[in-house]
Amino acid sequence: MSDVLELTALAAAAALADGSLSREELFETYRARAAADRAAGEQGLNCFTWVAEHAPEGPAISGPLAGLPLAVKDLFCTEGVPSQSGSRILEGYLPPYTATAVARMQAAGAGLLAKTNQDEFAMGSSNENSAYGPVRNPWDRGRVPGGSSGGSAAAVAAGLAPWALGTDTGGSIRQPAALCGIVGLKPTYGAVSRYGMIAFASSLDQAGTLTRDVADAALALGQMTGRDACDATSLEFPHAIELPSAERLDGIRLGVPEELTGEGIEAGVLECFGAALARAEELGARIEPVKLAHAPHALSAYYVIAPAEASSNLARFDGVRYGMRAEHAEELVEMYTRTRHDGFGAEVKRRIMLGTYALSSGYYDAYYGRAQRVRTKIAEDFRGAFAEVDFILTPTAPTVAFELGEKTGDPLAMYLNDYCTVPMSLAGIPAISIPCGLSRGLPVGLQIAGPAFSENRLLDTAHAFELALAFDGSAARV
Repeated sequence: MSDVLELTALAAAAALADGSLSREELFETYRARAAADRAAGEQGLNCFTWVAEHAPEGPAISGPLAGLPLAVKDLFCTEGVPSQSGSRILEGYLPPYTATAVARMQAAGAGLLAKTNQDEFAMGSSNENSAYGPVRNPWDRGRVPGGSSGGSAAAVAAGLAPWALGTDTGGSIRQPAALCGIVGLKPTYGAVSRYGMIAFASSLDQAGTLTRDVADAALALGQMTGRDACDATSLEFPHAIELPSAERLDGIRLGVPEELTGEGIEAGVLECFGAALARAEELGARIEPVKLAHAPHALSAYYVIAPAEASSNLARFDGVRYGMRAEHAEELVEMYTRTRHDGFGAEVKRRIMLGTYALSSGYYDAYYGRAQRVRTKIAEDFRGAFAEVDFILTPTAPTVAFELGEKTGDPLAMYLNDYCTVPMSLAGIPAISIPCGLSRGLPVGLQIAGPAFSENRLLDTAHAFELALAFDGSAARV
């Protein structure tokens, strides 16, 4: 079993193809581990909300991912399988269809292993907002794994799944990847269809991958990209995604913005970041300062735009069509009110109220309109920076994983965890987080961001860093 767990998804696919590993052994190894964690609940890592009872059945499985188990964040609709978005209001909901991103992975041969725990409706940076209890970080079970894709990140880091899908709205793939010591990729907005993803903020939500290494991220992304008639915001990717091969960074210009690498970043995180920059220079890269003048305003703009879109998207959860319905209500408004009171958690209610206020008469232009203008300025800053450099480097998160409960009483402190990741989400550009060392015995993430649709070059650059930094994540596998 231990030999199986050491295999990346790409290596496991090769072993399946040459017959040295059977599909049954691979799937059952991970299924048994995931089921044990599910049974343990909060006494374990609490990574899962559902685990398959057996390997997928049906005709012979074929394709580049044939036989590979896949864990999927709870907000991806999966036909006939609970898809609850971490919320009581959707407890037990069984969709009649499957999200495009998941369906494309399945069409390539991957089998659905499990649904992963998450912050409710993807709202959170610590995975403490799930209605099904917090996920724990496999490096230290008293600490958070990050959020909102914390269940996916912790499962991959702990060896409970070979890889997983997550979603990133303001950093919800990259930040948990950093805190759990794995690779998290947020593609260009529109590169992967949002169809079948239970929405938080539609202009920001983006499906992506949580993997053990960069090659696995490329392997998964290559199956998911492309135009989807069910999603008007999806885009045809201009070129095929290739497996990364770069080992050096000769001639690559790497920009470092002072706005995202200074005050508020933990000393140990900055030390690891500095060491990564030094290693990049040894590999032939040029490090240059860049200016992202409006980046310090990104968090403020994000926490107007995202809650505003959430207040609209979550209006559909009213107890009428699907999901939870409050019992014994005497009239319609009471049924709406009690359903939402009982079904939504505190953070979701907070963001709905913030968003509804920002969109209300007399305040729309002062808050939502101004936030959108800031968003435009941030995108322009990135375009200007990419005229001077190839990629931008920052720490992924300002701190290492913090203790469970440490920030739950201070929403503003919690929101600051997204300080380094939100600007890229507002600009719609791709970014990847890779592990770059340890601080206080906990993983630190390096974020690399590039222009829209630069994923192939971005993955190559990340791969060169990955080889040079040689991070060992085996300590997290339980």
